[in-house]
Amino acid sequence: MKAVGVSVRKKDSAALLSGRPVYTEDIAPKDCLCVKLLHSPHAHAMIEEIDVSRAQRAPGVACVLTYRDVPDVRFTLAGQTYPEFSPYDRLILDRHLRCVGDPVAIVAAQTEKQALAAMKLIRVSYRVLPAVFDPQEAVDNPVVLHPEENWRALVPDCGADNARNLVARGQDAAGDVEAELAACDVVIDRVYSTRANQQCMMETFRAFTRCDAYGRLEVVSSTQVPFHVRRILATALGLPKSDVRVVKPRIGGGFGAKQTAVCEIYPAIVTVKTGRPAMIIYTREESMTLSSPRHAMRMHVRLGAMRDGTIRAIDLHTLSNSGAYGEHGPTTVGLSGHKSIPLYTHNMKAFRFAWDVVYTNTMSAGAYRGYGATQGLFAVESAVNELAHALDMDPTALRAHNMVREGEAMPAYYGEVAGSCAIDRCLARAREMIGWDEKYPSRTLENGHIRAVGMALGMQGSGIAGVDTGAVMIRLGDGGIYNMSIGATDMGTGCDTILAQIAAQSLDCPVDNITVHGVDTDTSPYDCGSYASSTTYVTGMAVVKTCEVLRKKIVRAGARMLGCGTDDALFEGDCVRDARNERSVTIAEIANANMMVNAEDLSACESGGSPLSPPPFMAGCVEIDLDPLTGEVELVDYVGVVDCGTVINPNLARIQTEGGIMQGIGMALYECPRMDGRGRTVSNSLMQYKIPSRVDARSVRIDFEPSYEATGPFGAKSIGECVINTPAPAIADAVYNACGVRIRDLPITPEKILLGERS
Repeated sequence: MKAVGVSVRKKDSAALLSGRPVYTEDIAPKDCLCVKLLHSPHAHAMIEEIDVSRAQRAPGVACVLTYRDVPDVRFTLAGQTYPEFSPYDRLILDRHLRCVGDPVAIVAAQTEKQALAAMKLIRVSYRVLPAVFDPQEAVDNPVVLHPEENWRALVPDCGADNARNLVARGQDAAGDVEAELAACDVVIDRVYSTRANQQCMMETFRAFTRCDAYGRLEVVSSTQVPFHVRRILATALGLPKSDVRVVKPRIGGGFGAKQTAVCEIYPAIVTVKTGRPAMIIYTREESMTLSSPRHAMRMHVRLGAMRDGTIRAIDLHTLSNSGAYGEHGPTTVGLSGHKSIPLYTHNMKAFRFAWDVVYTNTMSAGAYRGYGATQGLFAVESAVNELAHALDMDPTALRAHNMVREGEAMPAYYGEVAGSCAIDRCLARAREMIGWDEKYPSRTLENGHIRAVGMALGMQGSGIAGVDTGAVMIRLGDGGIYNMSIGATDMGTGCDTILAQIAAQSLDCPVDNITVHGVDTDTSPYDCGSYASSTTYVTGMAVVKTCEVLRKKIVRAGARMLGCGTDDALFEGDCVRDARNERSVTIAEIANANMMVNAEDLSACESGGSPLSPPPFMAGCVEIDLDPLTGEVELVDYVGVVDCGTVINPNLARIQTEGGIMQGIGMALYECPRMDGRGRTVSNSLMQYKIPSRVDARSVRIDFEPSYEATGPFGAKSIGECVINTPAPAIADAVYNACGVRIRDLPITPEKILLGERS
């Protein structure tokens, strides 16, 4: 293949490296009002009185809005396909405040200084209410976060019950779990927990809004989900979707945070009220205290096996803390079991996966790379490692004995079959790269430090089966250049480039002959957005289908110019050739001739979707250096081997893998969000909230073991999310191998290592 499997430079690389104005703030009108939010200082309170009269008279102020000035219409900020599983539990501004930071008022002024000055003039009287912070105490607690009558769940069978503080509840099972566990020789019964990690994307939440020439609301936003943002704003503002246009410029990172419409509604309501352009830019503190971090989860795992290492049953219960609102709560929790338990399908006789998602008076959670699978895999993979130690068995051998094989059904993965699966080769290659046989489990160096290794497996999905859709439109333009319009959202991952490569391969032309136009809901074909690892697999297949249709049209046009039948006209990338006499007409000539009256329309638009979500797989191995005197852990080497089907762009795939591994390392070792006793997030800057840099791991090495996914574009599956899932359980086991301390509550800190019980 000429275009697929090649490390093509990103389409936008020159613009970004040269500092061109391509981001939201760069292209905003100069006369935008500055929008600021007054936030609640209380975790749970009711507004008794609010006086904004002085603020409204302050210099430069255009408007000050409170709960009295906005529609009494509930909605969700979750960027999900309609009908959303997330409950409709928000108002733009509410009298009932459910967490520290909840918006109390919106201030819009000509300058930031004026907006902040006016905010200080607002007088609010609060009635402070009792709060619930512990998710284990939330269900049926006397403190009810959402007693409102217009709260509603669009999906009735997700187990939501606002009167009980339940965002979702459910269970999936096959076989008799209790009987199988009772028959097992060894049962691991453990509880693991993870925290509400922040995505820490470089570009904070931001958007600007204005009225277009026809009086419609135009929104330019750093978002992963433009079409969903359009629906969310239309619902919240009571507008028809035809009156809302959303444009996505370049994005400075998202990692799932921008799958939630965190900020767009605030400048939008200002523009609706004033008719003036408005912009909001979250500070770093706001992005870390009023955003949509990973759901904190508590996972109870029971894992049963025979003496020979045969895993017969897995029982997992996940308790997920959704915070003050329900965004992504019912959906993230599903991945904690459905994308961890299926790894061990091969010998399994029974599984049970149950879940509860609850409201608490903490910052609302949302989507983050891995989307629940990361938490579940930390628990299940840690339990498998503990099982290996209980059986005195090499954890790589235990996995090789039990892990899913290509062609096997995965009952815990919605009954899908592992149609493409190279996890066995990933594991073998990772063992080889790390030098597992020579290093497992540990060794002591001359300086007293201990070197140890650990490992884990991971999986994810490729879009949401039967739900996610993507579409592209490709037109043959002047000079034989193809113009491709997409609805998929490039958030720095390079999907514009990936889709151009797939198109170039399908049309047998150079990648430079494909121009890519990003998302504008007025002109782009519909796409669900950039989440659920869907773009390459779902939208990529839409590209393939569109190119097939377009090629047929080009052949017909070429045959007409050559005076031959379409059966004799051969598409050869740069031309259409008459197989009878070798005459040909170039693609450029066809394009130019097609501009004449009554010529054939040389464009195509097709959509893609799949009833399947073929999982990518990964094996991760880590080597650490542990100082037994201080408990400090240093990463010496991390090896990741990935099966993402056909690798479309090796460089971009490598960067995706390295970035995901570093985020997983941060979750494992450094990221420790803290909240005080009043529900206030105190980890509110990158001084308090530590994330790793590239120097925090001496070596991160990547390799690929491709499979071929028949339902994907040229055999490709996804890669974006799978790569974050292995570091936490691998590092936890390496620490145990080094010092005998088992950490089940992330992050793994020197204090926990020094104070932990040795076993």
